[in-house]
Amino acid sequence: MAEHVHIRNLCKTFPGGNLAMDDVSLAIEPGELFFLLGPSGCGKTTLLRSIAGFCIPDGGSVHIGERDVTRLAPHLRDTGMVFQSYALWPHMTLRQNVAFGLDMRKLPTAEKRRRTDEALAMVRMLDRAETKPNALSGGQQQRVALARALVIHPRCLLLDEPLSNLDAKLRLEMRQEIRSICKQAGITAIYVTHDQKEALSVADRLAILNGGRVQQVGSPSDVYRRPSSVFVAGFIGETNVIDGTVVSDGLGVISVDSPIGPLQSTVRTDGARTAGAAVCISIRPEAIHLGEPPAGMRNRLQGTRRHSIYLGELAQHEIVVGAATVLKVSEMNPRTTADGGTIPLWIDPEDVVLLPPATGAP
Repeated sequence: MAEHVHIRNLCKTFPGGNLAMDDVSLAIEPGELFFLLGPSGCGKTTLLRSIAGFCIPDGGSVHIGERDVTRLAPHLRDTGMVFQSYALWPHMTLRQNVAFGLDMRKLPTAEKRRRTDEALAMVRMLDRAETKPNALSGGQQQRVALARALVIHPRCLLLDEPLSNLDAKLRLEMRQEIRSICKQAGITAIYVTHDQKEALSVADRLAILNGGRVQQVGSPSDVYRRPSSVFVAGFIGETNVIDGTVVSDGLGVISVDSPIGPLQSTVRTDGARTAGAAVCISIRPEAIHLGEPPAGMRNRLQGTRRHSIYLGELAQHEIVVGAATVLKVSEMNPRTTADGGTIPLWIDPEDVVLLPPATGAP
């Protein structure tokens, strides 16, 4: 049965004063595929290891279901772990590898065989059950590692960058494989990665961490379209960040002055904004449209194309707007990438995100 996982006020400082977790709290729902995402050193792996029992926090608690497991040994937590290195026994067959956790639990032979075959079938490796790991591709080995974690019927599945050792093509294939398998098993899963695309394409919800703190929690679309800070906006995908000043706030529209001209926003990520307040304006490259704006569009700009990269289905442009501001613009199905010349641009107010000024702190 899927369990909820509650992480409450976790703190951990390593020798030398390295603060890995700073009052981290998260509530993960039963059956949820939840991602921990952030740059190297942000605390995501320490948090996963604290849930698994490989790291004991200095303060706070970890609950799986109603059970406080904060200081239990790893083998007493009923969690399954999938490592980036697969960690399969090379001298054992796939069936023996998957059954290893059941051997430790001393299950009857018939029950052990049934559950092992079910787990291998779930990852589509039952027909290779008598094969040894060195005969498999990286993606196949990762499927077996997943089966080994699932066969013990864990209360929570933990995945530590499971696709980082695969090539780009296999990573793409395995993203949806892992999501499908976790949903089929109906299990709560917590997944660590530094790959934004992986998180956006697979997660039900995700938490962005930096400096040992949780920066934002939400669905992939919420975090991408409505980041809470300049850090989150820049970490998840690519964005243009421009300094601005609020001119007025009323009737659902916030007007701001900026180096590229006056802009209007209908996005409220941080409550009401008073006239004169400093803001950072985040605009995704794909939210800037080339060409004449629709009738009534408020955010109309003019720019000069400085440089373009043609990628077939996509072109990436650098367009100078105003005195010297360079905007990154993504154009789908591009018709031309010739540099120079004045280009009309427009931005929907729903895509102009106003954020607190960047402070440099996590």
